[in-house]
Amino acid sequence: MISIYLVDDHDLVRAGIKQILESFRGISVIGEASSGEQAVAWCKVHQCDVILMDMSMPGIDGIEATKRIVRYNPDARIIMLTVHKDDPIPTQVMKAGAWGFITKGATPEETVKAIQEVYAGKRYIEPDVAQMMALDRITTNGKELGADGNPFKLLAERELQITTMVAQGYKVNEIAERLAISPKTVNSYRYRVFKKLNIGGDVELTRLAIRHGLV
Repeated sequence: MISIYLVDDHDLVRAGIKQILESFRGISVIGEASSGEQAVAWCKVHQCDVILMDMSMPGIDGIEATKRIVRYNPDARIIMLTVHKDDPIPTQVMKAGAWGFITKGATPEETVKAIQEVYAGKRYIEPDVAQMMALDRITTNGKELGADGNPFKLLAERELQITTMVAQGYKVNEIAERLAISPKTVNSYRYRVFKKLNIGGDVELTRLAIRHGLV
């Protein structure tokens, strides 16, 4: 029996996913969380076979929660579940320590396959996402280009994380508190992002993030 810990901030979504997963033989959802903070706290004292983690949640997101869980338990097997399929999102997810990446458009069978593969000790990325990532690494003149022109590929992991939180409407002090860094550090990242993306402020950043499906 594969034990699953399910993390999503929407009660209805969790209920639906739980019902779907438990309709398959050999899978049991043993716990649930509605936030990244709850997931981190639970994983410090409990264990399960696979954690199914939503990426976009209030507070710390799935990527940050994954990093914190892996810090305490390097063997934790986490699959990120998200509506985003564009690189750099999958790349950053895997760098954070996740074992798998699937979108919320995946079929129940695809989701269960991902769980089984990760449980067996294999990395799993949804096939069309993996293909997109491979195509997206085509280089020209020695420079990596995004097939879709996504400017967020220019950002480092922490820059992307703060960009996402800014676009979701979090203030500098809120971001600093949630990520356990100083407001000065948050602002340093913000200005670095503005420079890389050639934009003038948070409003432009939010519009760009919406345009490219980051939020």
